[in-house]
Amino acid sequence: MKLLLVMLGGALGSALRYGLGAWVQAWAGPGFPWSTFLVNTSGSFLIGAVLRLSLEGGLSAEARLFLAVGLLGGYTTFSTFSWETLTLLQGGEWLRAWGYVLGSVVLGFAAVLAGYWLGGRLGG
Repeated sequence: MKLLLVMLGGALGSALRYGLGAWVQAWAGPGFPWSTFLVNTSGSFLIGAVLRLSLEGGLSAEARLFLAVGLLGGYTTFSTFSWETLTLLQGGEWLRAWGYVLGSVVLGFAAVLAGYWLGGRLGG
């Protein structure tokens, strides 16, 4: 049952991200990735609200799985990254939190560059 909740939420979240992203990008134009920016920001806001409600006892474990892991996980994993950073900060782990943020951004960018390079080598 848990896996089904996550799968259903993930499918809905992915569809929501695609639909909202396409609409925002068509409206805003190609000059800036507004759709990704909006999805990441709104997903971070929503996971904060959902997980706080869950911590306060306002959501069942099943609702938390469906909403936080499934729906918002399919919508954007950036929301999980934001939540994990918050929990590190709340635990007084300032250095680890900033290491996580900077490491994720820098290594993520380095990884996409390496993958892009490799894709060019394999395809051409």
